[in-house]
This record gives sequence, structure tokens and C-alpha cells, in this order.
Amino acid sequence: MKKVLILSVTAGEGHNATAKALSAEFQRQGHDAFVLDTFQYVSPPVAKFLSEGYLLVTDKAKTAYKTGYRLAEKRRGTDKPIIHLIDMAFSDDIARIIENVNCDAVLFTHAFAGMILNYMKKKNMISVPTLGILTDFTFHPYWEDCTANDFVFVPSKALLPQGRRKGFRDEQIIDTGIPVNPGFANTVPQTDARKQLGLDPDPTTILIMGGSMGYGNLADTVRRIDALSFEKDFQMIAVCGNNADAKNELDALVHSGTLAHKTLVTGFVDYVSLLMDAADCIVTKPGGLTTSESLAKGLPMVIVNPIPGQEERNTEFLLNNGAACAVSKTCSIEECLFQLLSSPVRLAAMKDCVKALAHPTSTYDVCRFTIELCEKYNAKG
Repeated sequence: MKKVLILSVTAGEGHNATAKALSAEFQRQGHDAFVLDTFQYVSPPVAKFLSEGYLLVTDKAKTAYKTGYRLAEKRRGTDKPIIHLIDMAFSDDIARIIENVNCDAVLFTHAFAGMILNYMKKKNMISVPTLGILTDFTFHPYWEDCTANDFVFVPSKALLPQGRRKGFRDEQIIDTGIPVNPGFANTVPQTDARKQLGLDPDPTTILIMGGSMGYGNLADTVRRIDALSFEKDFQMIAVCGNNADAKNELDALVHSGTLAHKTLVTGFVDYVSLLMDAADCIVTKPGGLTTSESLAKGLPMVIVNPIPGQEERNTEFLLNNGAACAVSKTCSIEECLFQLLSSPVRLAAMKDCVKALAHPTSTYDVCRFTIELCEKYNAKG
């Protein structure tokens, strides 16, 4: 039995969700896994600043966040921002937890945690393998300061050129996909899924998601899709996440009878896999986790409301690889869905592209690779 420490950082829920999925899979395979919010452990004030600051700027100050993200993308690895001082200040605390856990490997789901480990590797403060996981379809800023770690798991081999530019060697870059809940590898037949959800079994089904926080004007999106004139009948599933206001507004729309099409409204749920099984396509923000789950389920995507920075990069990747279309100022949600659903040829081609990018066993593959690496390290020692 191996012991694995997984370092996360709360900046959005994707990093934590990936860490939790990995922890559950390690345990399923018979190993111990511990998830640690890196900054919450060493400095709760820093953790609070990062978490609350991220939510604030991505919701209320998108232009500022976009500018900051692009400046960070352009920085050089030799620059010494304040985060490098944090690496030095926090390295002793991380070394202490690694020693206390007596772990065989350390994984990280955010570059900030990887930078601390990178510093520790260079200072010979850590001897176990360290492995990073990209949680978006891009190498974020500061991954150039993570190259002393042993490996990095990426969503697609198409990111190899990016990895090289960041300073990683080809042999360090492992194409596994973004780890998602292993349940997404299991599929309920579409008709059965719809029956379980109380939906009609035959109509085209559009899944609408706004992420865990229910970003975007979901009620307006549902109204606009509802007004779509389309040859085939369709129904909708709207997932509001933790956005109670959006759910109340959509519930009122449904109960008032003003919507022309059947619509299932949910808040935060733990059966997203079943919702995706019921759908023909998904309208979603391009978060790394949701899009990876959609890929695993074979769902073509219509992208709306990307957060500037990493979600814009996700959008570029998915568009360039044929797995999505995107709403813009000059292409409305109505146009995107009409173009997609009225063309069987395009829908089939997009499904093929989605299938080519999908990694439904990503979580298992990351865990298996890590355990085999630990065994190699133990054999050497």
C-alpha cells in the first residue's frame, strides 16, 4: 500500500474536485491518499485572499483579470514575483507534512503548489516523486516554474508544444486527460437516463450548465433557447449549481407555464453524469472539469460565458479541435444551437472529434502511473 499526498489550491472548484477524484480512486485501488489545501494549511489568510479574490475578480472584474492573466502569460521564468517568496517561506511547512505523512509521492493540481515543490526539489528538500496535473486545456502562467517536478499529466498530446515552451521535456509530459470522477466512465443508455429524470424519452435534449457557481444569466439563456424555432421537438435541463437566485427564477418560469418546451431545473446535484447521459449536447462555461466530463460522455459543446484567461484558452483548444462551437457577440446562442442541431453531418463530425479527445479513464490512468512510479522509486532505493 502506497501513501500519496495531493496538494490543491482553492481558486475555483476545479482544482479541488480533481484532487478529490484522485483521492477516491487511489483509495479504491487500495492506497492511502490525503488531500491538502496548500495555503489553507500553511497560511489561512493567504488561502482566504486567493479564494475570495479569485471569485471576486472573475465575476466582478473580468477585464482586470484578463489583463493580469495575459501579463502573467508573458512573464519570463526568471522573473521573481512575490509568489517566489511564498515558495521559500512555505517550503518548510510542506516538507514537514510530507515527512509526517511519510508519503511515497506528491501530486499537485495547481501551479502555485507545484512552484513550492519545484523550489524544494532544487534544494534537495524532497526525495519522493512529484507530479502535476493540468486542470485546463492549457499550461497556465507559472507552470514554467514547475519543471523540476518529475512529470505533468496533460489533457491532450496536442499540448506538447506548449509544454516544451514552458521548459518541460517530452518524457515529462504524460497524456492522460484531466482526472474526473470515475463514474463518468460509466454510461446509462440515453432513453433510460431520460426516464430516470422524468423527461420525455424522444425529444432532442439540451443540457445547460453554469458551473458550480451558476455563472451567467441562466434564465435568459433558457428563454432564448426556448424561443428557438427548430424542426425537431426539444427539451432542456438547466443546472444552476449553487446559484439559488437563478434556480428560483427558473423555477418560477417553469411553474408559470411561459416556457414552450419541457424544462428540468436543478440546483447543485451529484448526478451530473446521469444528466449528461440524457443529453444530446451541452451549453456550458468552458471550465476544465465540466468540459472533460462532457468529453468523457461524448457531448458536443456550445460554449458560453468563458472566464477570461484559462477558460478562453479552453475555448480556443476545444474550437480548434472540433469539439465545440462558441457563442460570441456576433453569433448568438440561438444561431449556434440551430447550426449544430439542424446539421446531422456537423453533429456527427463534432461527436467524432469529442470522442478523439475523450479520456474517460483519466483518473484511473493517473493513479496507476503514480503507483507504478512509486514502485520504481522504491526499487532504486
